[in-house]
Amino acid sequence: MTVTDQDRMVCGVHLSEDERSVIILDQTQLPNRQVWLTLNTSEELCDAIRRLSVRGAPAIGICAGYGIYVLAQQIRKDDTAEFRALLEKQAEELVSTRPTAVNLSWAAKRMLNVINSNIDLPVSQIRTLLREECIRIHDEDIQMCYAISEYGLSLVKPGDGILTHCNAGPLATSRYGTALGPILLGKEQGIDFRVFSDETRPLLQGARLTSYELQKAGVDVTLICDNMASLVMKNGWVQACFVGCDRIAANGDFANKIGTSGVAILARHYGIPFYTLGPTSTIDMNCPTGDEIRIEQRDPDEIRTMWYKEPMALPEVKCYNPAFDVTDHSLLTAIVTDRGIVYPPFDVNLKKLFASEEG
Repeated sequence: MTVTDQDRMVCGVHLSEDERSVIILDQTQLPNRQVWLTLNTSEELCDAIRRLSVRGAPAIGICAGYGIYVLAQQIRKDDTAEFRALLEKQAEELVSTRPTAVNLSWAAKRMLNVINSNIDLPVSQIRTLLREECIRIHDEDIQMCYAISEYGLSLVKPGDGILTHCNAGPLATSRYGTALGPILLGKEQGIDFRVFSDETRPLLQGARLTSYELQKAGVDVTLICDNMASLVMKNGWVQACFVGCDRIAANGDFANKIGTSGVAILARHYGIPFYTLGPTSTIDMNCPTGDEIRIEQRDPDEIRTMWYKEPMALPEVKCYNPAFDVTDHSLLTAIVTDRGIVYPPFDVNLKKLFASEEG
């Protein structure tokens, strides 16, 4: 597909018209309010990523690309080495906010590589190249999401029930999304599915975001509590599970929102195909297995108090609040990428996916 300015502007992350700020749709305010935030400083960008105002691995990567370009315009240094040192420090601060999602560090490295590859050029020219690169990152994601959606659509048939966990739609990526992409593309083509959206505790992205996106798109969506997935599967209402991913290891293990591995185990028990859908930028071939994926630990108050009028636990009660879990590759039917569908053995076939680049 050809990406237009309008395609970028309708996404939940984009540059301001004067290109001095990053504009994001604050996902923490949905579904009740649509609030757009204007991010200008390193502190504002880091805070937005940390607080999940922008979330979803691809969306975070897009935000990082735009953010580094915006910050580069604020550095008033003509010496390229000084310019690079200051921007590298700010990029490191951005990457440290969400360590699990590989797209964040991937996008930051791409932006910094622009400087390293053009170190002899004047800073003004490097800024122009950084602008081109951040737009390229966004355009590539839009194109990748469309390709993922097409491949994913080939795995299901009209009327199928699809269960999803967390949120991997346009809010978390761009345009169609990844795990929701086949559903939304199918709807455009007149193909209807029945979707069961896990509410996804403790942050409720499935309730607040996935059901919101699907309802607005006219998709038949049913919101369920996480512990209802087993019964829904047992009833025969689910023919496939589509989930996103924040990092895929070289052996096919992958990190996604906490609770995903439990869905995969249930799907295996009931004989339901279980797919993760994500761009190739989410695949980390330098990460051998899921054991090496660093899992982010979040504020315990997200469990105790976040969605309640009064605390639901005593303040002295210990809380364990990992943001992600790792699903073992043995539970995975296939990985749907922008370059095609990857089936087991994943350690072999993921390498083939990148063979053309290495050659």
